[in-house]
Amino acid sequence: MKLTRKMVLSRAKASELHSVRKLNCWGSRLTDVSICREMPSLEVITLSVNSVSTLEPVSRCQQLSELYLRKNCIPSLAELFYLKGLPRLRVLWLAENPCCGTDPHLYRMTVLRNLPHLQKLDNQGGCRTARHLHVPSPSRRSGGPLPVVSGGVPQAAPPRFASLSGSDPPGAAPRGVWDRSRDRGGAVPCADGGGGGHSPQRTGHGEWRACAVLRPERHGHHC
Repeated sequence: MKLTRKMVLSRAKASELHSVRKLNCWGSRLTDVSICREMPSLEVITLSVNSVSTLEPVSRCQQLSELYLRKNCIPSLAELFYLKGLPRLRVLWLAENPCCGTDPHLYRMTVLRNLPHLQKLDNQGGCRTARHLHVPSPSRRSGGPLPVVSGGVPQAAPPRFASLSGSDPPGAAPRGVWDRSRDRGGAVPCADGGGGGHSPQRTGHGEWRACAVLRPERHGHHC
């Protein structure tokens, strides 16, 4: 199901897309949220328990500070690339997505190294400590493809991906990073700062998964 203008304005109790600041679409069977590109003022969005498969639409929401994506269909942590340009992002909930593997430490470190300004990941704190931990990566001399963990199964990375750290060549392995965010188990209405709508509440327990991260090269992108 596609998230439409009518749905957004109705849920956010707003008159124009550019004025929407908070949006709650928890459990709405959504697969397409491309309309988020038209909401530059969006600060908080809940998309948990849907079927969203890419983070690209929210890459233009420069005011976004909280993103809830628990239980969706994000295939790879390479999608973190689309969040690296969001300077205000502080809370992320990404648990229970296919991109999460079986190593909690690797998952958290991969996300954190790519999104160093996160304060909460999957409802868990303590990001400062993890930022200083080192996740080793293979030598630059290695000409092999970048490893990707998808659903806990290592696979060869497509040649058009490079390390999210921006310092490794296309043939080098990605640097570890950490991903953490918070979400709630159900939709909870909350007053916004003026545009109306809903905002997620902090409930439930954090969940960890594992993964390695890559990012698209400039000449293409991964969905």
